[in-house]
Amino acid sequence: MPMHEERMLKKQAVVRGRIESAQQERGVLLVHTGNGKGKSTAAFGVLARALGHGLRAAVVQFVKGRSDTGEEAFFRRQANVSWYVGGEGFTWETQDRERDARAAAASWQVAREHLADPAIDLVILDELTYAFKYGWLPLAEVVATLQARPPMQHAIVTGRGAPEGLRAVADTVTEMNLEKHAFRAGIRAMPGIEY
Repeated sequence: MPMHEERMLKKQAVVRGRIESAQQERGVLLVHTGNGKGKSTAAFGVLARALGHGLRAAVVQFVKGRSDTGEEAFFRRQANVSWYVGGEGFTWETQDRERDARAAAASWQVAREHLADPAIDLVILDELTYAFKYGWLPLAEVVATLQARPPMQHAIVTGRGAPEGLRAVADTVTEMNLEKHAFRAGIRAMPGIEY
């Protein structure tokens, strides 16, 4: 047997073994973090996938305050999506800590309602990690709420600097790293790519 074929058969056996041992069905918690671009974009890709399977979803944006993004324009037209923009804008644009904290608390209230609703299959908490970094929300409360969500509900948390306590309870953590970014080369944020 050729070496390549032998390696592929071994790999196939390993993958089949993992598939057979994965018998549990439940909602999963994903965390998309890191300094690289694409954390929210990846979450919205999962949202598109979920809608393709007929699932109901909710998005709560904790920092972004603009309502002209391509993903919002597209997903708001979908019957199975609830979309809430609760942020006051990017953290470098806002200068009022108390206002930002109030906005995060209001967003968290909306998120808690979604996380308690078994009719919602997927909840995306976009840029929630900043609420921990700036002390707007208590990590322990958020983690407890995520752990108490309906058994088949999936949740995705995005944002830089995900704290260890959140990473520890997540089922999947993806760290996105920045190698190169067009903006640093003087290229403006482009519609359809950046927003």
